[in-house]
Amino acid sequence: MPLIRTNWLVTLLLISVSFDAGWANAAEIFVSPDGNDSNTGDLSSPVATLQRAQELVRTVAGQEGVTVHVANGTYYLTETLVFGPKDSGSADHPVRYVAQSEHGAIISGGIRLDLDWQAGHDGIFHADTPPGLVIDQLFVDGVNQRMARYPNYDATKKTAAYQGFSADAFSTQRAEGWKDPTGAYIHAMHRSRWGGYHYRVTGKNADGDVVYEGGWQNNRPSGMHKEYRMIENVFEELDDPGEWYHDADQQRLYFIPSGDTDLSSATVEVVRLRHLIEFTGNKYQPVHDITLSGFTFRHAARTFMQTREPLLRSDWAIYRGGAITLTGTESVQILDSEFDQVGGNAIFANHYNRQLVIRGCHIHDTGASGVCFVGDPDAVRDPLFGYGQTNDLAKIDRTSGPKTDNYPADCVVEDCLIHGIGRVERQPAGVQIAIARRIRVSDCSIYDCARAGINIGDGCWGGHRIERCDVFDTVQETHDHGSFNSWGRDRYWHKDRSESQKFVDAEPDLPFLDAVETTVICNSRWRCDHGWDIDLDDGSSNYDIYNNLMLSGGLKFREGFWRRAHNNIAINNGFHPHVWYNDSGDEVYANIFMAAHRGARTPTLSARGKRIDENLYFSQTPTMKDRYQSFGWDLNSIVADPQFVDPASGDFRVQPGSPAFSIGFENFPMDQFGVKKESLKRIALAPEIPDLQIRDSLAAPRSDSPKGAPRALLVEWHGAKFRKLMGQEFSAFGVSAEDDSWLVLAVNPDSPAATAGLIQDDIVLKVDGASVPDLQASVRSPAWKQRRQHRLGIIRQQQPLSLVLKKP
Repeated sequence: MPLIRTNWLVTLLLISVSFDAGWANAAEIFVSPDGNDSNTGDLSSPVATLQRAQELVRTVAGQEGVTVHVANGTYYLTETLVFGPKDSGSADHPVRYVAQSEHGAIISGGIRLDLDWQAGHDGIFHADTPPGLVIDQLFVDGVNQRMARYPNYDATKKTAAYQGFSADAFSTQRAEGWKDPTGAYIHAMHRSRWGGYHYRVTGKNADGDVVYEGGWQNNRPSGMHKEYRMIENVFEELDDPGEWYHDADQQRLYFIPSGDTDLSSATVEVVRLRHLIEFTGNKYQPVHDITLSGFTFRHAARTFMQTREPLLRSDWAIYRGGAITLTGTESVQILDSEFDQVGGNAIFANHYNRQLVIRGCHIHDTGASGVCFVGDPDAVRDPLFGYGQTNDLAKIDRTSGPKTDNYPADCVVEDCLIHGIGRVERQPAGVQIAIARRIRVSDCSIYDCARAGINIGDGCWGGHRIERCDVFDTVQETHDHGSFNSWGRDRYWHKDRSESQKFVDAEPDLPFLDAVETTVICNSRWRCDHGWDIDLDDGSSNYDIYNNLMLSGGLKFREGFWRRAHNNIAINNGFHPHVWYNDSGDEVYANIFMAAHRGARTPTLSARGKRIDENLYFSQTPTMKDRYQSFGWDLNSIVADPQFVDPASGDFRVQPGSPAFSIGFENFPMDQFGVKKESLKRIALAPEIPDLQIRDSLAAPRSDSPKGAPRALLVEWHGAKFRKLMGQEFSAFGVSAEDDSWLVLAVNPDSPAATAGLIQDDIVLKVDGASVPDLQASVRSPAWKQRRQHRLGIIRQQQPLSLVLKKP
C-alpha cells in the first residue's frame, strides 16, 4: 500500500492496530462517497457503493481476509444490501466492513430530496415531489418529523399515551371536517394497556363514520382503549410546527417548520426501505464470519402494519425484520454502530443464528424493538399461540427440548446503550428473546421504553444470562408488565391452574420439557414505576435470580416452578407471589425486602414453595414478615434495619455488622450496572434513586383473602360474597386496573348466584351493561331491587363470559 499522508490514512492505521496481527497482509477495499464504481477499489481509486465493494469482496472472500474501509459520508441505498453465503469469510480469513470513523459512515434507507419550498397560509410550506414517491417518514436536518395528527404531540407528556390522546380521535363528529382520510393511521392502546393497536383508514362510509382495517398487532386482543387514541396522516389536522402531510396523488408535500428551521438550506430526507441490510442463509449454507463495525444506520421504514405474526402464547405479535435482519448466520458481528430513529426493529435475528455478537452499539428512538432474537415456531413441540388455547396435557409430546435447531442460540448483546424504544409500536422491548437458547445480555443500559426493557416470551429453551445491566424508565405508556418481563406458557401450562397442577404432581419434570436450561438474572439494577422491576409471569420456570437491586416495583412470581430469588434488594417494595402452584420448588431467601409479601390468588396453605425464609424486612413493624407464616414462610426471617452504606447516592451495600449478614446476605457491587464503553457511558442516563419509605404498618391487606380487607369493600349479594380488586391484583386476574372489578370470594351452592353459574374467582366487570363503582350502594338502590334479573359481564380465567342472575 503506498504511503499517503492523509487524515483518512491515519484513521485506518489506528483501526488496523486493533485487528489481529494476522491481518497485516489482508486484502483491502476502499469505499468513498467521492469514489466511482468503475474504479479498482484500492486506496487511491475507491469505489462509490457498498454493493460494488461487495462484488469485489466475493472475488477473494474465504481465500484471504478482507477489510472494506468505508469513508465518512452518507450512502443512500437504492435497494436492500443482501449478504448471502458467497459473501462469507472464514474463521481464519474473516470479512470486515469498517467505517472510517465511528458513526461517520451513514447507511441510509432513504433518499435526499431537493425541493423548491413555497410559503403558504398558516405557516404551511409546500413543495412538489417526484412522481411515484411514497413517504413513510420525513427527516429534516436529521430529525424525524411528525405526520399531521390529532391530538397534537406534546413532548412534556412523556408517559401519556402517544404523548397526546383523545377519545374522539376519529369520531364521526371529528371526521366531518376531513375531506378524505383514506391512508390515515389510527393508533390506540390495548383496552388493558397491554401494548397497542394500529389501523389503516380506508375511507368513510355513507354515515360519515371512519372505516379502517388492522388491529392484529397484539396477541391478547380485547379491543381499543376507549380514551387512549390518536390519528395521523390527516391533511386537515396539519396545524402544529414539525407536522407534515404528503398528498401522493397531487405529488405535493406540506410542512410546518419549527421556528429555527431554514428550509432553503435544510437537508430533507424521506424513507424508502424497510430493511437496510439482510443476511440471508440457513443452517446448511449459513452466512458467516462477517463483521460490520462503526456505522450509523438510518432511515428504515415503519413496520407497524406488518406486525401481525403471533408469538406462541406470549402477548406479542411480531414483524420478522429490522434495519438489519439476520437469517441463517454464524459468527456475524455488529460492532460499535448506531441505529438512529429507525422505524421498526433495529436488529432482528430470525430463525437459525449462532454466535451472533452485537457489541458497543447505540440503539435509540426505534419504532419497535431494539434487538430481537426470534426462532421458528415449528421448532417447538406442541406450540400454541393464543392465551385461550390449551393442550390436552395427557397427550403432549414428552420429549424435552426443541424439534429442530432453527432458532437463535449462543448469541450476545453486550455493552450497548438502548433507549427510546417503541416510538411507534407499544409492545416492544429493548431486547426481545423468543424461541431461542442461551442468549446473553450483559453490561447494557436500557431505558425510556414503552414496554419492557428486556422480555423473554416463553420458556424455550432457557439458558439465557442477563447480567450487569441497568434497566429503568420502562412500561411508560402501558401497564401490567416489568422492566424485565417473561412468560412461560409452555407445554405443561394451562390457564386453569388446577389442570397443570394435577399433571405436574404426577410428573414433576413436566415444566422443564421446554425450560430445559436455567435462565440467570444477576448483578443488575431495575426500576419500573408502572409494574414490577422483575416480572416472571404466567408459568415462567427455571430461573436463578440473584444480586439484583430493584428500585421500585419489586419482584413478582406468577405460577411456574423452580425459581430461586436470593441475595436481592427490593427498595420500598418486596415479593409478589401470584397464582402459585403447590410444591413449586421455589426458593426466596437471603433477600432484603421493604414490604410484606403481596400475594394475589395464592391459595391458602397449599402454595408451598421449597424455601421462602431467612429474608430481612426493613420496617418499623415487627410483624412485617408474618403475613404468610400460615404457609410456613419466613419462620426464620427477621425485621431489622439493614444499615445501608449510602442509600441517597444509590449505594445499598450494607455496613459491617449489619443484621443482613445473619440471614446469609452478601454485598454485591453497586458500580457495575450498565454500559462500560467510555463513549456510551458518557451519554448514558441512570435511574432516579428513590427516597427510602420505611413502613410502620403492613400497608396493604392480604389480597388473596378477605381478612383484613376494608369492610366497605365486602358485599354479599344473592348468595355470593364479593370484594373489589385492590392494588395490583388486576394482573393476577387479567383485567385492567382502570376497570371497576369485583372478585367473587365464595358462592353458596344453593343460591341464585350459583344457579346463574357464578363461581369463586370470577370477576364481575359489568352489571346490565354498566360498570359498578360501588356494588354495595347499587345493591341497596331501588332500581336494582325492582329488577327481576341482571345480566353479568364477567371474566373467568381471563376470558369474557355473560351470565344471567335471576332473583328467586
